[in-house]
Amino acid sequence: MAMKRLSFNLKQISWYKYYRNLFLKNPNRLLAFKGTIVIGSLVIFMVILGLPFYAVTLGLGALAGVLSETEDHPNGRLKSMALKIISFAISSFSVELLQPYPILLGIGLSLSTIVFILIGGISERFRGVTFGALLIGVYTMIGAQISPNWYIQPILLSLGAFIYGVFSYVILLLKPYSLLNEQLARGFYALSDYFDEKAKLFPSDGQSEKEVRTKLALLNIQIVEALDSCKEVLNSYGEALKNQQPLLPYLHYFMVLQGLHERATSSHERYDLLTTDPANIELIAGIRQLLHELALATKNFAESLLTGSPYKHPMALSWLVGTMNGLLETNSLKGSLPLRLLINNITQCHETLKCIDKNYDTDSLPKLEKETRSYFERLKLQLNINHPRMRHALRLSVSFLIGFTVYQYFNIDKGEWVVLTILFVLQSSFSETRKRLLERTIGTLTGVVVGVLIIRLFSFSGQIVLLITSAYLFFIWMKRRYSVGVVFITIFVLCAFNIMSNKGVDVMAPRLLATLIGAFISFMVVRFLWPEWQYKKLPSLLSGVIHKNTAYFKAILDQYQNPTTDDLKYRIARREAHRADNALVKVWQNMQLDPQKQQQLNKTAFTLTYLNHALLSYLSALGAHRAQEKGGTLQVLEFENDILKALDDAFNWLTTQHNSEIEPIENMLKDISTQLLATNKEATQMQYILLYNIVHVTLQILEQAKLSKLTTTIGER
Repeated sequence: MAMKRLSFNLKQISWYKYYRNLFLKNPNRLLAFKGTIVIGSLVIFMVILGLPFYAVTLGLGALAGVLSETEDHPNGRLKSMALKIISFAISSFSVELLQPYPILLGIGLSLSTIVFILIGGISERFRGVTFGALLIGVYTMIGAQISPNWYIQPILLSLGAFIYGVFSYVILLLKPYSLLNEQLARGFYALSDYFDEKAKLFPSDGQSEKEVRTKLALLNIQIVEALDSCKEVLNSYGEALKNQQPLLPYLHYFMVLQGLHERATSSHERYDLLTTDPANIELIAGIRQLLHELALATKNFAESLLTGSPYKHPMALSWLVGTMNGLLETNSLKGSLPLRLLINNITQCHETLKCIDKNYDTDSLPKLEKETRSYFERLKLQLNINHPRMRHALRLSVSFLIGFTVYQYFNIDKGEWVVLTILFVLQSSFSETRKRLLERTIGTLTGVVVGVLIIRLFSFSGQIVLLITSAYLFFIWMKRRYSVGVVFITIFVLCAFNIMSNKGVDVMAPRLLATLIGAFISFMVVRFLWPEWQYKKLPSLLSGVIHKNTAYFKAILDQYQNPTTDDLKYRIARREAHRADNALVKVWQNMQLDPQKQQQLNKTAFTLTYLNHALLSYLSALGAHRAQEKGGTLQVLEFENDILKALDDAFNWLTTQHNSEIEPIENMLKDISTQLLATNKEATQMQYILLYNIVHVTLQILEQAKLSKLTTTIGER
């Protein structure tokens, strides 16, 4: 009996490990599993009843439900689900009722698009719901001709979304805090990638440092976006819970993630300069390995959050940290001050992770940044022709109207796919639209070819299995690589039409033609209707970067002079500086997809990308050391007014075309640099080095702006 019980327990452990590795470590697979289970169950059940149209329509409703799911506390999920079902029903019924009147349907589609997009801009919860409502409207147009009755589709599509919503809600109730774990894990995974990339700086030369810093700036986008998502979900839970104590561990992990991020982005000196010193070779190699081990530890903690297993701090990291600190204590290998500070920084990260579940205040809840504007105020802000959301709404509305008119006028078979293609392809900028256009076209073409070749090999039952498998693979790939996801959703559609009317292969040629037409319309509209060329954003973004960096610098100084337990204002200033940095990085990244003649400032954008991320790194280092100042006093405040004045003058120069004289600002920054270099106080040497680097990089940024004539007016901002 004991042997049987042991064998049973081992099987339980084996199955749990399989489940943990397959789903818990990969939340995207769990989402795919939920969607596939619901779609598969609905399709199989309705096919058994001999109702293939009902099967596919319910499946499409569930698919829209998955694509529009929001990340909320269970109570918030219920609210968004109710809003979703109402929106889906209104959208679908409106299309069915206007179907006999094409002109009214086209106008209604165009106007409702503007309304839905603007409502979606109010909050993340509304954004998912309104996108789903637009998608349901197009699905209704596609199935209107083969629907048994006008009211069938609205009921089935809404019901499919409702069934998925209920299933997903029940799963969430089983682990109500799983969303918090997933969002935090996403942030720690992104931080792990950042540590791994940063290790490449040891050793590095001037050119490789530029390349690595640029990659770090791109990876920083993922961390900051993860932090923003964590904050939104934490606020959602905070609003729903009367007792806030269950949130305390997650708030603690969130604060730890922010602190580790600040230390990860910190730099004390140019690493190519440190590499050139032969005395630093051994320490440089050790730091590289330390960062790799720290990346592994961060990844392990992310996995522990997802799986619920205890976090085990790597012994190798503890041994390496001890060894490196031991080397620093020897007389023969003290290393330069920046390297000693860097190793100290990594040591602090190691100690934080080692004690992550132990050292935090169980009686206090840190405050988080919250949206204070009302829904009406946020909507009103978008009611401006210059607002990006309004312009996107108008572009999408015009594209829908053109696409609808084209397929109606030329009587294109399955022309509704033109509108569906526009919905997925048209993005808020030319570069993003071009990228999505290529992915959608290549994915559809590949899906058509592959689908037509393999579907003939499957029986009716086999096609149902293929449909369900395609749905699962679509969910898996839609966020990782959109073009691959499109391949599987195309096969899904092919199977769906074959199941409904045995015409799956026949509709593939019209589907491909409609995709090409929709992609072309999207391209032309975004190309000529308010084209937002990335290089035109540089002046306002650069001035915004200087402004946010100055605010972050002021917040750091304030923390040194007036340390408080509540550092909310400091964290907000820091996050705003990182968001501004991310916006600058995205402009450079998206500029690569703009037309060649619109890439006038490509090299400048690249230079500004790594320079500003370097500047942010020096600011982060100054901020990261604020807690170690026992007296809470920055020893170099004598330079505070001069540096702040120079930064403010730089911002003013960037935001006006009337003052073309930058020499006074450059001279001021050079004077500060000279004074900092001349000062040699061992107690505050680190602060002087950081201030010198902050001033020096700011000067380089302004020189780039001067060479490229990157000035703008306040009105343009």
